[in-house]
Amino acid sequence: MVTFTLNGEAVSSSSEAGTPLLWVIRDDLKLTGTKFGCGAALCGACTVHVDGRAVRSCVTALSSVQGKKVTTIEGLSPTASHPLQKAWIAEEVPQCGYCQSGQIMKAAELLASNPKPTREEIVSHMDGNICRCGTYHRIIAAIQLAAKEA
Repeated sequence: MVTFTLNGEAVSSSSEAGTPLLWVIRDDLKLTGTKFGCGAALCGACTVHVDGRAVRSCVTALSSVQGKKVTTIEGLSPTASHPLQKAWIAEEVPQCGYCQSGQIMKAAELLASNPKPTREEIVSHMDGNICRCGTYHRIIAAIQLAAKEA
């Protein structure tokens, strides 16, 4: 049994220790905001925070989160009032929307450590989170807007 904190609540899973965290979150705990993209940590759609650090949940073993704090898009702000969530709406970032929870979680990691990033720092930090619709300019604009609001 692996026990951890998910979005502020103590949870446990009896899934095998090597099960990817993504599937525990989606299938066992029924939080579907975190998406499956590539299954190989290449796209970022599955990004969540483990103890405040953005990780790819598709390759993060359940056993590695024992006793840790995991935050998904649902836990970032239950009322969608996080500055990034509001900026995403204001900048009309999503087209298909599939990658957006991973994008927001990666951006939240950046703003937590660097509240006023430059455009170059944003681009560098977000590198590797893929948007098939190509909304990168809106993603950057939303992060810049959220940094102003925070």
